[in-house]
Amino acid sequence: MATSSARPGEAQGHQTVADLLDRLGGIPARRVRLRPTPGTATERDVVAIHDHENRLCELVDGVLAEKVTGFDESIEALLLASALMNYLRVHDLGKVVGADGMMRLIPGLVRIPDVAFLSWGRFPKGRRRRGEIPAVVPDLVVEILSRGNTRKEMARKLGEYFRAGVRLVWYVEPRTKTVRVDSSPDEVVALGEGDSLDGGDVLPGFALPICPWLDEAARSGPRP
Repeated sequence: MATSSARPGEAQGHQTVADLLDRLGGIPARRVRLRPTPGTATERDVVAIHDHENRLCELVDGVLAEKVTGFDESIEALLLASALMNYLRVHDLGKVVGADGMMRLIPGLVRIPDVAFLSWGRFPKGRRRRGEIPAVVPDLVVEILSRGNTRKEMARKLGEYFRAGVRLVWYVEPRTKTVRVDSSPDEVVALGEGDSLDGGDVLPGFALPICPWLDEAARSGPRP
């Protein structure tokens, strides 16, 4: 019987560490978990690391890549999620998922957006064991960009989101107070600090001025 001499990860084209990092979007090596061996990780590993180490990892090509998180990004995401929840109290269209909401977009691919919106038609139905990763595709995905993210990584994520069926993606750059809005792979709008986020067909009537939102997130003391 023939045997394979391929090492873990080579089936995905990972001949070297550099190949692996490039495939993941040029992310820093410190974000890649070596246990389990790259190329062999599963959803069980994602859940186990979250439960035992309180760390968030995305699953890509059998590799665990630690999610970039930070104090400031957490505040920005929370304020945006609060605005979305206030909107949904009036417009009962679905639910908001926060920054540790792991989702299986397709088999073998687990992503963790900073904020996501799931319409009722896409929300998981039926009995589901608490703590397991649901197979769901959000309508809206929000990523708060950090210094640890790379352009290539975010471009890869964008392609994955739309191939899975996401309808709207917001990439937020807090340092420049800008937001990239993608409503399809070919429809992109760049918003500045004088503009407002618009929910479009996904969240009709939702609007959030960018500058007041990010200014509030950056506030470090009581109002005068």
